[in-house]
Amino acid sequence: MDSIVRSVIDKFIHRAEFGEKKYGTDLDRTDLCLEDYLQHALEEHMDAILYLTKALKLEREKKEQEKLG
Repeated sequence: MDSIVRSVIDKFIHRAEFGEKKYGTDLDRTDLCLEDYLQHALEEHMDAILYLTKALKLEREKKEQEKLG
């Protein structure tokens, strides 16, 4: 297994442990329905789009500054 795959697996493990400590439950819970899971996923993806947009903005600004010297 390569280092990238190992890193991602480790991050999933740490994320699951963090979530269980923070929320006192895990994904084996039975109190949410499919719509609840879809809503959570939608909100997480919306956050991801914001983070990606910010990262792209920063990278583009960095490249523009490098062009200007």
